[in-house]
Amino acid sequence: MTSTSVSRHVVEKVLAIEQAEGAGARVRRSIGSTRLRNLTPFLMLDHFHVSKGAGFPDHPHRGQATVTYMLEGSSNHEDSEGHKGTIVAGGVQWMCAGRGIIHAEMPVHAPGQPEPRGLQLWVDLPKQFKMVEPTYQELGPDGVPSAFPEGPDSGIEIKVISGKSFGVESPVRPLGGCWFFHSIFKKKGTVFQDIPAGWTSFIYIMKGSVKVGTKDLPHESFHTLVLSANDNETGVQLTATEDNTEFILIAGEPLDQKVFQYGPFVMTSPEEVQKTLMDYQFAKNGFEKAHSWKSKIGGL
Repeated sequence: MTSTSVSRHVVEKVLAIEQAEGAGARVRRSIGSTRLRNLTPFLMLDHFHVSKGAGFPDHPHRGQATVTYMLEGSSNHEDSEGHKGTIVAGGVQWMCAGRGIIHAEMPVHAPGQPEPRGLQLWVDLPKQFKMVEPTYQELGPDGVPSAFPEGPDSGIEIKVISGKSFGVESPVRPLGGCWFFHSIFKKKGTVFQDIPAGWTSFIYIMKGSVKVGTKDLPHESFHTLVLSANDNETGVQLTATEDNTEFILIAGEPLDQKVFQYGPFVMTSPEEVQKTLMDYQFAKNGFEKAHSWKSKIGGL
């Protein structure tokens, strides 16, 4: 932190309460809940736990990117365009749904392996990219670079899923600005993370407790902290007040467009949503396989 660094502060705090989602899965949802409906460009954040016999079988998307980051265990993925694979712990899949895709996300359960747990973030696509062809950017755990602000032996690691942190840059290139960091503090400590001015930013705490800025009190696990975005604020000062604290810090360029959402369809007007429903019903414009494709992994 330099003499010109000015930290953001917490302007809203939301507890992510566990709820049912998909077919028997459990999620803690903050963004996308009634308390925090939309936080442009972010549409939803789920901290999920998928027990045996549960999952997210075949379902469509249009108009957003979905980012799946596995914390424990692994999850299979298969889509209507023939793409399939497995996301393992520490790996990330950045899927741009664009004009339309149908996919299934199902957990992997094996003896001696932890139950799948992870995070899924939905990011709104800029209007000009909503009808692009679907694309994927996928990194295994070895492909996600790490920054060590105080050195490799300090006990502070920042996994750079997208964006830049302490001179380390992710190879992921989202459509629209979005930085995604997983911060791991084995010991108490403080870092200052730069964030582009004016960007929307938030923190979600998985373990331990975190203090934001210089005057804040510690915040506990499972809370989402929405940060200020004043022009003079250059980033955010983050202090882990307990050993073994983990949280994500996510920042994105806000979009000057309206959000009209019908389930997994996210557009910018009611007419676009209606057209999407018609495209899905009549299997066209990205949903050609809507009524003919079934995943091999989605059967429960």
